[in-house]
Order: sequence, then structure tokens, then C-alpha cells
Amino acid sequence: MEDLKPAQIVEELDKYIIGQDRAKRSVAIALRNRWRRQQVPEDLRDEIAPKNIILIGPTGVGKTEIARRLSLLTDSPFTKVEASKFTEVGYVGRDVESMVRDLVELTVNKLKAKEQEAVQPKARRVAEERLLDLLLPNPAPRMSSEGFSSPAEDASDEKHEAEQMAATREKLRAMLRSGRLDDRFVDLDVTDRSMPMVEIFSNVGMEEMGINFKDMLDGLLPKSTKRRKVKVAEAMKILANEEAQNLVDTQSVVQRAIERVEQAGIIFLDEIDKIAGSHSSQGPDVSREGVQRDLLPLVEGSTVTTKYGPVKTDHILFIASGAFHTIKPSDLIPELQGRFPIRVELDSLGSEEFVRILTEPRNALLLQYMALLRTEGVEIVFEDAAVAAVARIAQEVNESTENIGARRLHTLMECLLEDILFEAPDTREKKVVIDAAYVEEKLRDIKDDEDLSRYIL
Repeated sequence: MEDLKPAQIVEELDKYIIGQDRAKRSVAIALRNRWRRQQVPEDLRDEIAPKNIILIGPTGVGKTEIARRLSLLTDSPFTKVEASKFTEVGYVGRDVESMVRDLVELTVNKLKAKEQEAVQPKARRVAEERLLDLLLPNPAPRMSSEGFSSPAEDASDEKHEAEQMAATREKLRAMLRSGRLDDRFVDLDVTDRSMPMVEIFSNVGMEEMGINFKDMLDGLLPKSTKRRKVKVAEAMKILANEEAQNLVDTQSVVQRAIERVEQAGIIFLDEIDKIAGSHSSQGPDVSREGVQRDLLPLVEGSTVTTKYGPVKTDHILFIASGAFHTIKPSDLIPELQGRFPIRVELDSLGSEEFVRILTEPRNALLLQYMALLRTEGVEIVFEDAAVAAVARIAQEVNESTENIGARRLHTLMECLLEDILFEAPDTREKKVVIDAAYVEEKLRDIKDDEDLSRYIL
């Protein structure tokens, strides 16, 4: 983060997201402020709260993508939740604190996977020794006429046998590393991780129970193993994974994960406009306002109990988004409005932006289809006029039906290339050129028939 200046953050976001410069600037400043907070004196550090952001704009203009790319850019703990999930069934939705628990769980698993990857070379060495023990068991002690032979009596024989065993073991090691033993079967004792089924009849989610039954039973019940006959290559993977898990200090990983969540966590609250009501005292608006009041302590800063320990939310960055078609941000309760001081309105997308979205980003839609068809040996070429035609039709369909922004391009491209994608494995024509006439021919009927386009596009 020290080297990632706001201008550079915007530059990185430009590689994947077209337009929306104001939103990019706002999130870049918010991200840089996190690094700045770490540099101020410690007594002032805790007083600096994150400046949470509300992104306002129709669906498909890049709100979610901005937040997701931001987290990938800095490798920050990130989770996306729909605010409407908290009012799914009557007045009983998910507990709002579950978003913090989900964030911690994701971060712990991610750090654990990284740690296991880091110790993989050592784990493979240990696994190799265990596998060689399976392939070449230690010989049973030899019997003499008077019983078991003693080391003093047969020292020379034992030394000779040990040398032979060591030589054989090294030969097996060389064969194992070269892959010549991959198809041989070995009997392997594998830890049985299946848990007994426990049904809990409750009107709340498991996250609200305060107890993780799986972990509790895992500690109480003895670990059982079952013997499996597996190929050497698979046995190597199983043993390496087991050793990697044993080499990782879980307690240290959990502590680091909690610290990262508290200092660099990002929670993206999508569809926040769905929990804004008209302040009536009856009906679903009561539930929506209740969700806002439940969210308030989280955004303001509180301590959430998780199975890994308490987690403070004081410095987690909350980025909310919503279309706000029929309501306004001012319809949120005043206390929650105050916790989202930065509001950015995103621009609607037109045909010019659609042309850029199709061609410019690193993950541009046209590049994706080209790569997919290249696997079948088919080279597809899009003329500039064809790209402009797709962009124009996308804008027209958005205007005549529902405006779903850049997501309209996905449906148009699928309709446009359906025949090519279907016939690609068997086609003899290895180069396909898409021109404006082809686009018009494929999409004209669907575009002109408004009723049909509502179902297909």
C-alpha cells in the first residue's frame, strides 16, 4: 500500500472498468487513507474512522466490480452481501453480524491455504518418506536358533542389511520422483472427516446459535481412520496435504486473519436501497427499518463474537451500493446516513461505453469469446462496425426494456454467437469474421419484437 498512490489505484481500476471516474477516485482515496491511518501516532490512530461510501447508480454500471477489483488490488479481506438477504422470510432474515463472521471465515481459509502452499516443499519431503515406508516396510527381526538375534551377535549382518535397505530405498525414491511408481497401489490409512448428522430445529440461522457444533463434535469424538487402496500418485497428494496441515500453526493464522479483517477488511453491501422504507409503522417497512438499526452498530463500530474470537468492526470499510430508482438515500434512517459520508453517483452507460467495454479491459468480453473458440481451433474476428452495432443494439434494448447496463452485452453476445459456439467442434471453417450485417441479421428480429426481447434479451 505504501507504493500504491490514489492515481495508481485509479490506473489499475481503469484496466478492468470503463468510465466511472468519480467513483474510482473516491474508493482510491478511501483506500489510501487506510495506509495513512497506519502511519499516524498510535494514540490518534484509533480515533480515525473509515469514510464509508455509498455508490448510487443503476444495475450493471460497475458498482460491484469497483469494490471487488479494489480488494484484489490490495489483497484485502473482502466479502459481498445483499442487504435484502436480511429480510428474506417475513421479519426473520439472516443475522446482520453474519457478514463479519463470513469475512473472518474467508480470511482464515485464505491465509491457511497460503501457509499450506508455503510449506508444501517440506510437506512433500515428509510425505515422500512416509510413502517410502509404505512401499518398503522395515523387515521383521531375524530369528536364531536361540530366539531373537541380538545386535552384538549379528552386527555385521545387520549392517549389511541396512546398507541394502538404504540402497533399495534410494532406488525407490528415484523411481517415485520420476513417476514410474504412479500406477502402483498402496494401502493408506486416511482420516475419516465425515461428521455425524445433527439436526437443529430453530427459526434462526446457525450463526446465531453462538456454538459451532461441527468444531465441538470434532473435539469430542475420536478421530477415525479408514484404510483405502489408492495409487501412489494420489497417496502422495493425500500425505502431502496432511503434512502441510500439520506444519501450519493454526492459532497464528487465526490471529493474523482477525488483525487483517479489523485493519483492512472491506464489506460490500449491495442493494442497500432495498432496506430503505417509507417509515410506515406497519408491513415490511418495519422489517426494513429494523435491518437498518441492526446494521448501525456494525458500521459505527462494535465487537462481533465469532468462533475464532471477538472481532472489532471499528475500522472495517463499508461500501454500500444501490440503484435508488424509487427512493432516495435520504430515505435511510438518519443515523445510518451519517455513517456513509461519501456518496458517489455513477453514470449510466451508452453505446460509446459499451464499445470500450467490449474491447478495452483486460478481461474484455470479445477477448473471452476469442479465447474460448481458440480452444476448438476456430479463430473469430470482430470488425469495428460489428462491435459498434452490438453496442448500439444494447443501448436500444436497454432503453426499450429494463436498463441492466453492461450486463445486456452478455445476453446479446450469447445470442449472436450461439450457432458458432454450437458448431465449433465440427466446423471446417477455422476463421470466422463477424461483420455488421451478421450482427443485424442475428439480432434484428429479437430487437424489433419487444415482447420477445423481454424474454430473450
